[in-house]
Amino acid sequence: MAFRPTSTSTSALSRLKRPTISPASPSGRRCYSAPIDGTIPAAKQKYVPTSGTYPKGFIVSGTHVGVKPTNKSTPDLAFLASETPCAAAAVFTKNKFQAAPVTVSRNMLNRRGNAGVRSVIVNSGCANAVTGKGGMEDAEKMGAEADRCFDQPTDGKGGSSIVMSTGVIGQRLPIQKILQRIPSAYDALGSSHDHWLAAARAICTTDTFPKLISRTFSLPSSPSVEYRIAGMTKGAGMIHPNMATLLGMIATDAPIAPKLLPTLLTNAVNKSFNSISIDGDTSTNDTVAVLANGAAGGQEVTSESSEDYAAFQKTLTAFATDLAKLVVRDGEGATKFVTIRVTESPSEIGARKIASTIATSPLVKTALYGKDANWGRILCATGYSQISEPGQPINEVAEIVPEKTSVSFVPSDGSPELKLLVNGEPEAVDEARASEILEHEDLEILVKLGGGKEEATYWTCDYSHEYITINGDYRT
Repeated sequence: MAFRPTSTSTSALSRLKRPTISPASPSGRRCYSAPIDGTIPAAKQKYVPTSGTYPKGFIVSGTHVGVKPTNKSTPDLAFLASETPCAAAAVFTKNKFQAAPVTVSRNMLNRRGNAGVRSVIVNSGCANAVTGKGGMEDAEKMGAEADRCFDQPTDGKGGSSIVMSTGVIGQRLPIQKILQRIPSAYDALGSSHDHWLAAARAICTTDTFPKLISRTFSLPSSPSVEYRIAGMTKGAGMIHPNMATLLGMIATDAPIAPKLLPTLLTNAVNKSFNSISIDGDTSTNDTVAVLANGAAGGQEVTSESSEDYAAFQKTLTAFATDLAKLVVRDGEGATKFVTIRVTESPSEIGARKIASTIATSPLVKTALYGKDANWGRILCATGYSQISEPGQPINEVAEIVPEKTSVSFVPSDGSPELKLLVNGEPEAVDEARASEILEHEDLEILVKLGGGKEEATYWTCDYSHEYITINGDYRT
């Protein structure tokens, strides 16, 4: 299964330039949404890599289609391909109104048993969600057109491309425009940093910067082999994943058996992408995929009980966590990156529920934006996190005992935590100190339940005026 012959021209490469950086606002006004001209806000440029170390045997591109009529030049079609058939797995949204590409991709991976996958094709600008039979046909056509770029599989298992879409829900894709540009996206494939950055840019919607990470690692059985892993993600709003509009692609040249990838990815996502929230809305399109082609060589990882499996699980989880954090840092209109850590819980499930509830509380998030140390809102969210629904009997909540609960702000500069509540008793809060802590971009909220040894961590951001502005006219 080889690639079609390709000749990437100098002119094609010249179009794949790193996005320019917007200068700081001369007025000093805080700007946290994507500039109309697509430049990266000065405050976000530190998150965009200027170089990378990318896995062998994978090539990528970002191509302009114009899925949204207003997009005249920005890449909006990403293509990631393996030079050889590879192992792949994905986790998808649990939203009952699942987008057509979610269904098409899940069916393909099930049909192929997570093996023999060649590519991922992604469009931004339109989610192809809640679009009926026509939308399903469009997603299938995208996958089929991507498949035509490679020698056709002879195993009788059909197509081998994962399809993803992101953007406005309820609108049909301009499918002919996309199909016509997929061959151009194939011709533009390459392995340079600019290629990877262009692909990361192509999957963005209201994101203010492309989210791309790469790194190296090793495995115990092949200590002399340098393995590489790279990934990109998008998301700034409608972010509260529940994956058993967020997209992520991770590629590695490590040799991982196809049967192991689904569990490895699920475990990693539960500790990363399923532990972030921007606004509490679970998208119709959430998809995170991992591909492993083994191009770096070494011993294949085939057993869940092996040292290699444990080492790769640790690497993948840490990598996915760092990618997920970039999504939170780019929350629509966000000015704060907030870590919510719930400890001393009788159960991890209970701790996760409490952390998630705090992370999605509009009152907590607006207080953080206003730099108001209103810890009562944190306690309020903790208190209602596990109560029964209206009309149902009052339930017991083992995790929450008010007399044992403590809350603190933990500064990002390493200075001592500011205790707000200790064992159910309020502290005399130093408001000046609280204001200093809340001036920082990063903040940790620590909730100690005093009833066990389990814990959970969530990452979220604040709500600003700009979040309302962005989402009030999203379709326009």
